[in-house]
Amino acid sequence: MRRMAVFLLLVTALSAAACGGAQAAPKPGVIWAVGDGADGSAGAKALAGRIRRDRPDRFLYLGDVYPAGTAEDFRDSYATVYGPLARITSSTPGNHEWGNRSEGYNAYWRARTGRTPKPWYTFLLGGWRLFSLNSEAPHDAGSDQLSWLKRKLRGAQGSCRLAFWHRPRASAGLHGDAVDIAPLWNALQGRARIVLSGHDHDSQRFRPSRGLVQYVAGAGGHGLYPVDRGDRRLRFADDTHYAALRIRLAPGIARLAFVSADGQVLDRSRVRCSGG
Repeated sequence: MRRMAVFLLLVTALSAAACGGAQAAPKPGVIWAVGDGADGSAGAKALAGRIRRDRPDRFLYLGDVYPAGTAEDFRDSYATVYGPLARITSSTPGNHEWGNRSEGYNAYWRARTGRTPKPWYTFLLGGWRLFSLNSEAPHDAGSDQLSWLKRKLRGAQGSCRLAFWHRPRASAGLHGDAVDIAPLWNALQGRARIVLSGHDHDSQRFRPSRGLVQYVAGAGGHGLYPVDRGDRRLRFADDTHYAALRIRLAPGIARLAFVSADGQVLDRSRVRCSGG
C-alpha cells in the first residue's frame, strides 16, 4: 500500500510539473496603424470610426498631431478623432508634435496613463514583439535609442518583430526616403520583419529588403500626397483614399490589409517570421 501511495504521489507531481512547464501558444491579436490624421477633420473621423468598429486589441498612432502638437491641438485635433481609443493606443511622435512634446504629447498621455510616455518602448502581442521607436529623437551611432535597441536585440532568436516610427526609411511619396533613419533600420535587418511609418500622406507597401518590409500608412485624413508608382521597390501604392493598415498578428505570421474609410480593402499581404 505504501509503495502504491508513493507511486501515485510521484505520478501526480510529474503531471503537475508537465502542465506547469507547458506554455500555451500566444493568442492572435488585431492591431490597426495609421498616422497623419489627428486634425479633427471629417475624413479623419470617418477612418477612426472604421477602426473603432473593428474593436482591435491595439491601435498604433504613427505620429503627427496638427498643426503643431500643442495642448490645444491634442484637445481639438487628436482627442476628437482618436480619443476613444486611448486605452488601447501605443503611439510614436511625429515631427509636428515633437517640438511641443512637453505641453502636448507628454502631457496628453500622462493625463490618460498616469505616467510620462517613454520615447521608445517594447511590448508583446500575438506572438510578436513590437518596438515603438522614435524618428524624431537622436538615433545615430552612440545615441541612447540605438544603444537600447541593440541591447534588446542582442541574442534575440528568430524574426517575429515589428517596429513602428513616424518618418519612413523608404518612401516613394512626397517626402521620399528618410536616409537618416538608416541606423534603426540596419539594426533591425535580420531580426525583424515589418516596419510601419506615416509622414507621407498615402499608403505604400515595399518589397522586402534583406527580409524587412516597409509599410507607409500616412493616409489618416490630413490630405493626400502623390506617390511615384515608377519606384521599382513598390509592391502597392494608393494616394486617392484615406486608409489605415489592419494587421492580424499570430505566431509565425502577420496578415496585413490597407482598408479605406468606407471599408474597401485596397491591398492584402502576408509576412511570415521565424522563431519567437
